[in-house]
Amino acid sequence: MTMPTVRVQSQDFDLSAESRALTEGRADIGAVVSFVGLCRDEAGTLSALELEHYPGMAEAEIRRIGEMAITRFNLIGLTAIHRFGRIAPGEQIVLVIATAPHRQAAFDGASFMMDYLKTSAPFWKKEHRKDGTAGDWVSAKDADDRARDKWR
Repeated sequence: MTMPTVRVQSQDFDLSAESRALTEGRADIGAVVSFVGLCRDEAGTLSALELEHYPGMAEAEIRRIGEMAITRFNLIGLTAIHRFGRIAPGEQIVLVIATAPHRQAAFDGASFMMDYLKTSAPFWKKEHRKDGTAGDWVSAKDADDRARDKWR
């Protein structure tokens, strides 16, 4: 079985380089689907998000989800990168790239991966406000749970 590439890191990532690493020299790939999640400014009120994770556990859970996606959608390759630390609005937070022989499998694999990442990977987000007030920890959203549950 193909193993997913999983990284949890503080530094930014390069979508083009990560896509090239999955596809270079491969003639069996018919589709590449990528998703990049960015930090929003929440209508101009947010100066940054601070992402914390449980080291070791976060990577293991992302890898487990990735293996499920590869098996379920017959993916040829899968990369999942999630950043931690202080991230400003407009900066990249998460990357998922799925490759498959056909487009629907790649779309579904990437979507499945993101829906499970949002709900199952051990990350916590704290908001930092532009006005200097203490930010809140971001709560889980019911919509994220519903998105994940459609795959069950």
